[in-house]
Amino acid sequence: MVVERCKGGVDGPDGQKKEQAAQALNKAQQGVGQGKAKIDEAQAKHQWDALLRDLGAAVYAEQRESGSGDAVAAALAALDAQAGRVRAEGADGPADSEPPPI
Repeated sequence: MVVERCKGGVDGPDGQKKEQAAQALNKAQQGVGQGKAKIDEAQAKHQWDALLRDLGAAVYAEQRESGSGDAVAAALAALDAQAGRVRAEGADGPADSEPPPI
């Protein structure tokens, strides 16, 4: 009577399953990272677009509605601050993360 059965060692079927599971986990983590990067990029673009819209509204108000130049200066300062944040984050991230040119 044979008591010992064939067991899958590290290189056996169990080892292959563990390796496949590790590869699948790695791919899933990469996908999550890429998805997060896309979301962050979309949010940054949305913020940038909102700041440009605010600048346009301030310039229109200044030119057509006797608005204050202070609103234009504040909108430009907000754009500069956002551009600085994006450039600072871009040092650690992809090179294409800079705001679009005005």
